[in-house]
Amino acid sequence: MYIHELREWPRFDWSRERLAEPLAAVRHRQGRLIGRMEALGFNLRQEAVLQTLTADVLKSSEIEGEKLDAEQVRSSIARRLGMDIGALKPAERNVEGIVEMMLDATRHYIQPLTAERLFSWHASLFPTGRSGMRKIRVGAWRDDSTGPMGVVSGPVGREHVHFEAPTAARLDREMKAFLDWFNKPPDIDEVLKAGLAHLWFVTIHPFDDGNGRIARAIADMVLARSENSPQRFYSMSAEIRQERAAYYDILERTQKGTLDITPWMEWFLGCLGRAIEGAQTILSAVLAKARFWERIQGTSLNERQRLVLNRLLDGLEGKITTSKYAKLAKCSQDTALRDILPLLERGILARNPEGGRSTSYSLPTAETKPGAN
Repeated sequence: MYIHELREWPRFDWSRERLAEPLAAVRHRQGRLIGRMEALGFNLRQEAVLQTLTADVLKSSEIEGEKLDAEQVRSSIARRLGMDIGALKPAERNVEGIVEMMLDATRHYIQPLTAERLFSWHASLFPTGRSGMRKIRVGAWRDDSTGPMGVVSGPVGREHVHFEAPTAARLDREMKAFLDWFNKPPDIDEVLKAGLAHLWFVTIHPFDDGNGRIARAIADMVLARSENSPQRFYSMSAEIRQERAAYYDILERTQKGTLDITPWMEWFLGCLGRAIEGAQTILSAVLAKARFWERIQGTSLNERQRLVLNRLLDGLEGKITTSKYAKLAKCSQDTALRDILPLLERGILARNPEGGRSTSYSLPTAETKPGAN
């Protein structure tokens, strides 16, 4: 029996005593992080938001097994935030769609959540009306025409059913109850409401596909309310991606358990705390980038050089070669080499030990900077 089949559904309960300490700890971490970010100044805060939202979109899709192009995601977010990050890579419709959903959830967090808004998010996620090769109902609740909605793994004939959602006939009633609760003034801490909203929505599973991504967007929306700010400095989805096995395990155990969801709430608070701690990585990268540009302030650089250096600072995978530089900057390899040589002379780039046809370049470490001991 699943929790949505219990007579008391959806009257959730949890131990206030067991959650009091982890909730207080998460709230403390939230406050400290926001305080540090506010001290950065507008431009650095915007860079941190861009990196956070990019990670959020990428990792939320990865949880569902979909790998998006990071540059397309970054370009789409930057354009919507009005940020100048140099040449913007055109984004495909599915990338634009998930970015649109995530930004609507977090930038308009005060607005009510309605069925029409959820339908709009769902249509953004599936602009072609298909999930992979499969045609799905878009912008509408599922109708179970292909059978019960379930979460299943394993080969055909030996499937393991992890969860089966409420029937389509119940969806209007179930979603009305969820949305009525969601839009009422909160009678619990907003952070707890984020955890409950995530669980409740993904248990109803109202769409043919995309339920996990929408559930995480809903949780992010409530977390933005908890901070009274549209700016995101940590990614819950990135942390869930790292803990994906634990996430699915606690979700399955909760959905097959009772309406006492204390273990789920404990896991959610723990995961959120680790996500906030993980924001230090983004903060360090943003500060390192700012120090880099401050160090070479006054150095004459062309747009191609600035573009490639920014890509390296943003964590470009692999090392830079003349051919890779040429591809990024959309120039010839001869032009790429002419751009690289002055960067080497000024110590802005360092030549890696490999030579010959394998010659590559990277940002200098502390040991390889000019004047380092």
